[in-house]
Amino acid sequence: MTAVTPQEIAQFRTELAAYPDALKALDVIEDCEGDLEDAALVLAIEVGQQPDSLNWLDGFAKRCRVAICEVKEDFLTGKFAAGAANLMTKRLCPEILLAPVLMYVMKVGVNNFCEPLEFKL
Repeated sequence: MTAVTPQEIAQFRTELAAYPDALKALDVIEDCEGDLEDAALVLAIEVGQQPDSLNWLDGFAKRCRVAICEVKEDFLTGKFAAGAANLMTKRLCPEILLAPVLMYVMKVGVNNFCEPLEFKL
């Protein structure tokens, strides 16, 4: 289980205040007591996705890895709103799923998350 604290939810609520879908997602995350996987499953079903496993959020985030890692500096400097805005323009996923994806990447660590893209053969 990947969980976020009420303080982390509050931080994202402040950062993403301009995005109604993100705020709705944060409400669901809060209702799920910070459990990102549970919240992501609820939100995914709501937008017509068909999650097929408990670690669905990890796989979904990995599908967006290249775009997320392009805004890695925004994560490292805590500018989640700038990163979210950039990712929304790419339309990689339904906007309502962006908040749980961003929080998941924050929890696993953006450097760890982006590490596979840095390997050279």
